Amino acid sequence: MKAGLTDRKYWVDMLVRIIDPVLMNGEKRNLKNAMPKSDPEKWAKANKDKYACLELVGRTLCGASSWLGKKQKDIGEEELRQKYAHLARKTIDAITDPDSPDRVEFYVPVEENGNNPFCQSLVDAAFLSHAILRAKEELFDKLEDRVKVNLIDCLKQTRKIRPAHNNWLLFSGMVEAALYVVGEEPDLMRVDYCMFQHEQWYKGDGMYGDGAAFHWDYYNSYVIQPMMVDIAKTFERSFPEGNYGQKRVETTVQRAKRYAAILERLIAPDGTFPIIGRSITYRTGAFQMLAQAALEGIVPDGVSKAQIRCALTEVIKRCFDSPDNFDDNGWLKTGVCGDQPDLGELYICTGSLYLCTTGFLPLGLDEDDEFWNSDYADFTSRKIWAGKNMPADHAI
Repeated sequence: MKAGLTDRKYWVDMLVRIIDPVLMNGEKRNLKNAMPKSDPEKWAKANKDKYACLELVGRTLCGASSWLGKKQKDIGEEELRQKYAHLARKTIDAITDPDSPDRVEFYVPVEENGNNPFCQSLVDAAFLSHAILRAKEELFDKLEDRVKVNLIDCLKQTRKIRPAHNNWLLFSGMVEAALYVVGEEPDLMRVDYCMFQHEQWYKGDGMYGDGAAFHWDYYNSYVIQPMMVDIAKTFERSFPEGNYGQKRVETTVQRAKRYAAILERLIAPDGTFPIIGRSITYRTGAFQMLAQAALEGIVPDGVSKAQIRCALTEVIKRCFDSPDNFDDNGWLKTGVCGDQPDLGELYICTGSLYLCTTGFLPLGLDEDDEFWNSDYADFTSRKIWAGKNMPADHAI
């Protein structure tokens, strides 16, 4: 068996281990009871009772969607995929059905919103929307009609929310993208504004500000660039004047390719990476844009899919092979490579951690794609630190 297919089995097994407690409990409408409150004091201060289940489901499906949405040739893997796609649809039903004990609120008025002046549900409605964009056939088309109606109604409720003036603008745009692909009329003003404003916040060399300020963190990968690329592509034909939509796609993809190249270079020979900035406990979510670049065929020049696979495999192993990552019921613990609760900010709860699934996006590629159907390949840091002569890096 080629090294890539061995890696794929490891990726599938790890993704299933991560998502299993979420979707098994979601199907049973038992999420609110089952999800651990890792720090009850933080939980109460962040008002997580109102948001945590949507946070958990939206983030889990955001990354798992590419695998759930792709029929597999391997019989065993396909049986797994069908099982979890079914559970995912049941979970979407559970959080949107008005009569479900796991029903979540997609809009919470400011006066009921605790210490947060903004409504957190917009964030995770957007991650759920991104999942629908990535796997519409499995996560929307196959829903019962009543569930489709409930889901659309829930997503539309987020239009009442005023997003913060930073990466949150993209959450509004992503909800509109999901509504558009399922046949609803989008608010193109929200779409254009979220993209235009981020274009004004571009700092150069593949990096956007999170708002007007630059932050040393991974929000260009957690949120900004993956959403910008997919929103731009979704609405490419919606802005035809002067080929505006097409030009936006070209610019956004060029910058994303550069950022993906930077992410690949940040992975050290042993699979570690710089622990910089907030929300670091999203683990492999820090490499969503690199994973998405492989998935969508926007791989940086001079970087092979095989070396991206090998780099990401090392990151996944570093993040998840520690025995302290999961509790006795299979839920993720707060940390980067184990139980490290002090790395979690006030807003981090168990549900937050599941954005790690976005590092697994290449599972949406066929097993005969170059990404999987190839032997081992050194990634950039391993080549350089092994003494191999390499071209110098260049900004764009």
